[in-house]
Amino acid sequence: MSLVTCLGFPRIGLKRELKRALESHWRDDGTHSTLLDTARDLRNRHWHLLHDAGADVVPCNDFSLYDQVLDTAVLFDAIPARYRPVFADSPLDGYFAMARGHKRGGHDLHALEMTKWFDTNYHYLVPELEAGQRFRLRGDKPLAEWREATALGLHARPVLLGPVSFLLLSKMVDGSNRLGLLDALLPAYVELLGQLAAAGVDWVQLDEPCLVLDLDGDALAAYRHAYATLNSARHPKILLATYFGALGDNLALVHALPVDGLHVDLVRAPEQLDAVLDGLPADRVLSAGVVDGRNIWRSRPAQVEPLLRKACQRLGAERLWLAPSCSLLHVPIDLDAETALEPSHRAAMAFARQKIEELRVYADALAGQAEALATLATQQSRLDQRASAPGVLNPDVRRRVRELTPQSGLRRSNSAQRRLAQAQVLALPLLPTTTIGSFPQTETLRKTRAAWRAGRIDDDAYDAVLAKEIEHVVRFQEDIGLDVLVHGEPERNDMVEYFGEQLDGYLFTRLGWVQSYGSRCVKPPIIYGDVARPAAMTVRWSRHAQSLTDKPMKGMLTGPVTMLQWSFVRDDLPRETVCRQIALALRDEVHDLEAAGIGVIQIDEPALREGLPLRRADWSGYLDWAVACFRITVGGVRDTTQIHTHMCYSEFNDIIEAVAAMDADVISIETSRSRMELLDAFTRFRYPNGIGPGVYDIHSPRVPSGGEMLELLRKALEVLRPEQLWVNPDCGLKTRAWPEVEAALRAMVQCARQLREAALPA
Repeated sequence: MSLVTCLGFPRIGLKRELKRALESHWRDDGTHSTLLDTARDLRNRHWHLLHDAGADVVPCNDFSLYDQVLDTAVLFDAIPARYRPVFADSPLDGYFAMARGHKRGGHDLHALEMTKWFDTNYHYLVPELEAGQRFRLRGDKPLAEWREATALGLHARPVLLGPVSFLLLSKMVDGSNRLGLLDALLPAYVELLGQLAAAGVDWVQLDEPCLVLDLDGDALAAYRHAYATLNSARHPKILLATYFGALGDNLALVHALPVDGLHVDLVRAPEQLDAVLDGLPADRVLSAGVVDGRNIWRSRPAQVEPLLRKACQRLGAERLWLAPSCSLLHVPIDLDAETALEPSHRAAMAFARQKIEELRVYADALAGQAEALATLATQQSRLDQRASAPGVLNPDVRRRVRELTPQSGLRRSNSAQRRLAQAQVLALPLLPTTTIGSFPQTETLRKTRAAWRAGRIDDDAYDAVLAKEIEHVVRFQEDIGLDVLVHGEPERNDMVEYFGEQLDGYLFTRLGWVQSYGSRCVKPPIIYGDVARPAAMTVRWSRHAQSLTDKPMKGMLTGPVTMLQWSFVRDDLPRETVCRQIALALRDEVHDLEAAGIGVIQIDEPALREGLPLRRADWSGYLDWAVACFRITVGGVRDTTQIHTHMCYSEFNDIIEAVAAMDADVISIETSRSRMELLDAFTRFRYPNGIGPGVYDIHSPRVPSGGEMLELLRKALEVLRPEQLWVNPDCGLKTRAWPEVEAALRAMVQCARQLREAALPA
């Protein structure tokens, strides 16, 4: 019978137990041992869950206290020199210093850069390497966690990020060749694989997700050299895991590598199965990723069964393993906890546990078990009925999408004319200061929202708390001298969930948490039907905030691409069609904000780069509709209305022309962790409009000095014209504490004033 297995599992816990343990540890409320005990308990719980759901083999070493790429860097001692003194005092403190920064005990350290894990909403820490880098095996995490799992009586497979992908995902601080370090890195991998083999590990999983990217000759040669080297020494059997797309022109290379098994993503790229089977060596196992590891819908047996039967017929059951398409890190843990969801919706969904149960049914069906075959037939029937379920089809929404024209995405005038009109109305100084939107969400505020949701306080009492918090935020901003204010978003739980709760076509979970980075978790909404806006969503509180001040107040919206990317999206319509539906709903909100007297409107698109296809040949199609959706959202607004957008960690060289085509009046971007390196794209491409490069990292509790911010602003002015430059943090302040925010923003405003005075003529 075919084995059921899994590439990785969520680590945060059903009720975010790891998040709470981490944040308690960071507050010095808990000892190292308390955090590590929680981590061990979660691993054991998740392994048992996988086994009970039907997995024959469970993954180990996929668990991380913060990030799996950071774990790999530490495992192989790729620790930048500045962190080593902290590691010497405490390896755990050193680990978190790399992740979050560190400012105590005489140390003042920035965190490593953070960026998106391929085209997901998960963020990884970017290892820093340099020419002459030395590697060595540090600790025994993979082996220790394998022993932990086997002590529970489970068949476990250690998971490692493969050596070539590790280097390709790293950053060379001196600009040298990453792959030039391969020969220095491989002995550490050889040593680790030897230890695993000596301990009795039968299989190890080496993740090489970069194999689905466009690779040059050097990268292809690196793969050949790396796996020949690993194969030359003692090692467990190797499962080479690829995911997030098709192998394409890298398939011949993969078939030639000396490995014992291959995992391919047959959800993103089912069309690759024939080519994979045609070239698969006769002694190699195929791990077929046939249920979606990135979305919450049940698989369609009418699509999956033919793939599996074809593979089984060609390979035999023993050489065919059944698995999710990728690690289940990207989906919530257990649908059984969502007791409030309507049964008709639950029947169409599968979280991590249910995906393993699905695979068990497929394996039993391949073995000819009648009960499993009947289960799959019932599942397909229920999914077929979903198209006619209440709330799925909205004729008015479909009509509006059909009636869209190129003119729907046009502003009334070009950017130069708009700039003159906005200068007259807004009267902003040179180097205007602002923030990205959110202000700290205190424990009191979160408890008040929870009490309101639970019905323990009424709407009037809740509104009074929100109004008081908004006034506090407005007065604070006026006091420190910010130029364009925000209302602080105290009413919002999450930048996507808040809007989804007010739109038709969305569903919500109670415990559908997914890790974004570290202890940061999100609860993605579920788009199940056509999206429409039944009523205004933000106008009330934006209008109230503007009434408290004479300074410009930004209206704050999440853009259509981000609303799409950070939701679990229906799988029965093209994503671009769903995005246009969202854009039309947001367009209505933009025009209502404008009519309410809000003259600055920020439409955040942090996920625009994230959605970029992994293969360059597919970029233009995506960017065409993604940019069109942003422009639909803002189409037709007055010249005097200043449109802002915000983008998170992105390689802007990839998309700078598309960013310009969005035609926003001001863009703010995260650049502080890279020390303004991301502005290099704006050197090559003369971006015409305003830019606010973040001057401090809000993802770290570390408060930068005014001198640091001044240095970053001066770097920005080497690339940007003074009249282009805005001054702001690099993201929203929701997760920070008020003392950090006050100190940092006061310093930021003072830096802007200092530069402003220096730039003005005497």
